Amino acid sequence: MTLAVFADQVASALGPRLVSLLLYGSAAREHGAGSGEQIGMNTLLIVDKTDAELFARLQSPVRAWMNAKHPPPLILTEREWRDSADAFPIEYEDIRAGHRILAGRDPWPGVRIERAHVRRQLEHELMGKLVHLRQAYAAEWNRPRRLAEIVAGTRAGFLTMLRAVLRLAGRPVPPAPDALVREASGLIGFSAEGLTEPAAYLDAVTRTAEYVNRMERNAT
Repeated sequence: MTLAVFADQVASALGPRLVSLLLYGSAAREHGAGSGEQIGMNTLLIVDKTDAELFARLQSPVRAWMNAKHPPPLILTEREWRDSADAFPIEYEDIRAGHRILAGRDPWPGVRIERAHVRRQLEHELMGKLVHLRQAYAAEWNRPRRLAEIVAGTRAGFLTMLRAVLRLAGRPVPPAPDALVREASGLIGFSAEGLTEPAAYLDAVTRTAEYVNRMERNAT
């Protein structure tokens, strides 16, 4: 099940009900193997509406896609897509910065992402990540393997936050994770080395949250 076959099957199954099918994330940004970030075939499907008929039509292509070890697509109606940029501004910016249209039409015309919404979500996401990370560290500090799993499991989300910070600051956003961390660390003030180590990772998340809080204060 290749990406092209999946797109063709979804388009054939949905017909005019398909608005757009996008590939987004690391695969769309064309990260090479060994870049430090897991390559995932993440897709977003935008449709006219959701109902039982839609899911019945999608069952065959989505099941084959999942059997090929890919995650099922995120699904939004066209109205939800246009109305949710204020609820998920970081995700929208990240998708817009790195995506491929696999089927259907360009969904971006008319979609506007407000800077203030990005700052607000970024502060909320980072503080939530920091609080839960500290909670996990308190519970697992004497279990290095478990801490390493926690760091690995939250790293992709942290890289998304770093991309959002760089965009807010008007800085370039390198596509490769290592270059992204170097660019962000220079701006924010954490060490770009050893980010797989629990203590260094916690310090990086803490400093990033503090940096965003300062951005919030400076904006008021």
